[in-house]
Amino acid sequence: MKVEIWSDVMCPFCYIGKHRFERALAQFPQAEKVQIEWKSFQLDPESTTDTSKNYAQVLAEKKNMPLPQVREMFANVAEMGRNEGLQLNFDKAVVANSLQAHRFTHLAKARGKQNEAEELLFKAHFTDGKNIDDAEVLAQLGEEIGIGATAVREMLASEAYISDVQRDQYEAYQIGVRGVPFFVFNDKYAISGAQESRVFLSALQQSFREWQQTNPAIETLAEGASCSTDGIC
Repeated sequence: MKVEIWSDVMCPFCYIGKHRFERALAQFPQAEKVQIEWKSFQLDPESTTDTSKNYAQVLAEKKNMPLPQVREMFANVAEMGRNEGLQLNFDKAVVANSLQAHRFTHLAKARGKQNEAEELLFKAHFTDGKNIDDAEVLAQLGEEIGIGATAVREMLASEAYISDVQRDQYEAYQIGVRGVPFFVFNDKYAISGAQESRVFLSALQQSFREWQQTNPAIETLAEGASCSTDGIC
């Protein structure tokens, strides 16, 4: 069964939603039959990386809001994160364009490490205050998940995966995504936002029941002598 998740590393609710979904998945008996695919969605493709400003300053300027009001909003979001065991340090988080980070996740996907890449990116950005638009930061993350720093540097020096990021974004607009996180279950059911885990669990259960009807398990009627996949006969 397939679950697609549109997300942006710059989105705190995507980080929170990821952990709420994973908690639901841990309660789902058929979790091993769920295939998760992360999709790229840039909330602000035209944004410029600026290491001299934090989130509160940028949002206050962009929305013409008083800085204390913005800080209060972020304090509420940080509390939501703490309830999920996450540390969201908005004062440390670097305002950055997320294109390179999305390219990094596509490279990780090609190496079977996409979920690990997403988790490390969120932590690097929101907890550790690292610049996820910096090639060396991404190279180090690549080393941590087993891709290798060299492979990441070579990818970033090329045009690789830019079209994949754009394709994900276009697909999101085609199905009506206007904000993230956005979860799609088996191309049929959608959940928008960082919902409670029980909502995700209900969606998993309903989607799996329908998926199972069209993908019934093969019942083995008899077993005889055979060779196994590990080469032992």
